[in-house]
Amino acid sequence: MSTQPDRRRQLSAFLRSRRERLTPDAVGLPRTGRRRTPGLRREELALLAGISATWYTYLEQGRDIRASEQVLTALASALRLDRHERDHLLRLAGHTPVAEAGAHDLLTAEVSAFPLLLQPNPAYIIGGNYDVLSHNRAADELFPHLVTEADRPANFVRWVFLEPAARQVLVDWEPEARGLLGRLRALAANHPGDPRYTRLIEELNEDSPEMREWWPQYEVRARRGGRKRLRHPRQGTVEYVYTAFHLAEQPEQTLVVYLPGGEPTGEGTAVPGGGGVCSCGGG
Repeated sequence: MSTQPDRRRQLSAFLRSRRERLTPDAVGLPRTGRRRTPGLRREELALLAGISATWYTYLEQGRDIRASEQVLTALASALRLDRHERDHLLRLAGHTPVAEAGAHDLLTAEVSAFPLLLQPNPAYIIGGNYDVLSHNRAADELFPHLVTEADRPANFVRWVFLEPAARQVLVDWEPEARGLLGRLRALAANHPGDPRYTRLIEELNEDSPEMREWWPQYEVRARRGGRKRLRHPRQGTVEYVYTAFHLAEQPEQTLVVYLPGGEPTGEGTAVPGGGGVCSCGGG
């Protein structure tokens, strides 16, 4: 974890680099004489952002001052930062960016099709709040009844806690559910106020007695790969090895792939197919 002085140095370097890549012409300012350095002057950027030139100079110099999120958002706009650059600026300044609604849940057609290429191994892509964004037929079969409503995405946390079939599929339901809840808490802490998380947590608290009992215990878990025992509708109980891959352009989105890691242990009880899929805690 970066120290405060190191983070201020990074903030200083980031602001300076983004200021120097802008020209007066690009932001509609007149050129005034020769410039010894590229890009906008500090006072020009401060003018565009509607803040004090002296105060901005202190910020770029890495002095120990704290900028409000409102000021940083104005700077991001003046600097023509994209969403990822803006979020980076906020983090360097000690703020946690609030996710834009749906911004982290968009998949390109190429990425969305990737689980299909991994058939017959169960595979799917989930968002940061465990919404299912894409999946293949093998995952459909392994995790029944996940998709039940057309007006909202499937969500694996909701499935684990509220779908009766989940307790049949997950051989070790309680430790798996507790671990999943700990990962959800860690992810939600990175997005305070994000409705994707608050709505899900409120729904689980309302409908799941286990959620109401376990959530106040404040367990926190990290995302990881591992092994799970799952009851396959045709193959019985199978131990799967699962691996999670984070997407380069959307690191909150995770591709999860399941591979059989052991021999089936019996016929098991068939679970009627339903559709949908999501992470069994993977990622």
